[in-house]
Amino acid sequence: MKIMNISGLAPQEKKTFALHFSYSIIEGILAGIIALNEFVFVKSLLGSSYQVSVLFQFATLVFLLLVFFNTFLRSIKNKKKLLRITAIATRLPLMLLLLFPRSPEQLGGDSVYHYIFLAIFLIYFLANPIVFPSINLFLKNTYSHENFGRFYSYATTANKIVMMVTTFAYGWALDANNYIFVYIFPLAAILGIASIFLLSLIPYKDEEVPERTHSIWQGIRQSVREMTNILIKNIPYRHFQVGFMFYGFGFMSSFTVMILFWEFGLGLNYSSVAFYRNAYNLLAILMLPYFGRLIGRIDPRQFSVISFLSMALYLFTLILTQYIDGYVVFWDITLYHTMILYILFHGIFAATMALMWSIGSAYFCTPAEAGIYQSIHLGLTAIRSIFAPIIGVIFYETWGFTIAFSISITSLLIGSGIMWWSRANYPLPARQVLS
Repeated sequence: MKIMNISGLAPQEKKTFALHFSYSIIEGILAGIIALNEFVFVKSLLGSSYQVSVLFQFATLVFLLLVFFNTFLRSIKNKKKLLRITAIATRLPLMLLLLFPRSPEQLGGDSVYHYIFLAIFLIYFLANPIVFPSINLFLKNTYSHENFGRFYSYATTANKIVMMVTTFAYGWALDANNYIFVYIFPLAAILGIASIFLLSLIPYKDEEVPERTHSIWQGIRQSVREMTNILIKNIPYRHFQVGFMFYGFGFMSSFTVMILFWEFGLGLNYSSVAFYRNAYNLLAILMLPYFGRLIGRIDPRQFSVISFLSMALYLFTLILTQYIDGYVVFWDITLYHTMILYILFHGIFAATMALMWSIGSAYFCTPAEAGIYQSIHLGLTAIRSIFAPIIGVIFYETWGFTIAFSISITSLLIGSGIMWWSRANYPLPARQVLS
């Protein structure tokens, strides 16, 4: 991967890559910490299965705001200032973790600290509806089409390397002290503010916007109408989002169940969970440069089928792990033999979805429309997050792990079929993003 081969770039594109790369490294540290968040909530904070589903739900539920307020976000002229205010407002509450108790006696049952923890991370995730569309907007208006996927994959690779190291170190520290998170998150607050400030430095010329002449409700209706019109008129993009709805249900309904499976199905410690996450992320790192080039060469719906099917296969390995015995223990890590396949298929999924979820929408529109198309994508993500995580927990508590995972696999297969059918019957015209 020739990351340093950027000598031929224009100064603005070179500066953007440096800032984007630095932002991704810091966000990798934060991602490595957040990666164990739900497991921390179950194992150290003793939260319930429904509470942990709500914690996971917050990460995507906040994107529902984009459905209603996308027009207002686009009308804000100084987006750099908005990002900096967002950084401070959403990251500082992490400091409150310093006040949390460090004993199971104070955290058992229906503890008030469970709800404080949930509130802190709801505020934390409220940054995402502003930050994520801004990334696409800033990068799409600075990177050339030839470099967009390539540089995004480089930054994502760096992000995953740092995340992998952080997850391992954090998991080891949590096994040594189950309550070390009360000291880690205040440090994460400082890093979170710094990363978004770096993002805000990416060269971007604020557009002139007309004075707002409509009420809040008129703005909401305008935002919803604009998003709806895009989905009606852009048929390939509509199919893309329908397929993603089935994928999203499969992913969200299984995620919390998988966290519960780690604890109650396999009885894993923090180091083992961190190992599994690091192993598949290592594979993703190795494969990201290849998939970064591939995403620009094939139809994005065809690319998504690779991602959906790889997830279906890694969920199937979780089912197998319940019925096929055999494991080894090393360095206090429990490695089940069937989970080697889990690592392989999850690595493919992590590499492909890191690209598809973040920039897949941009391949259906012009560069100027990248922000609104990603907002639609994120808004629909939020809609399915309203019900999918909790339904997954209901499936698990009613029928157990096997049926819950099987329902998710079925949803992924339906999503794959929709994507393949759409690609065959509604091919994309000459790529708008090439302009």
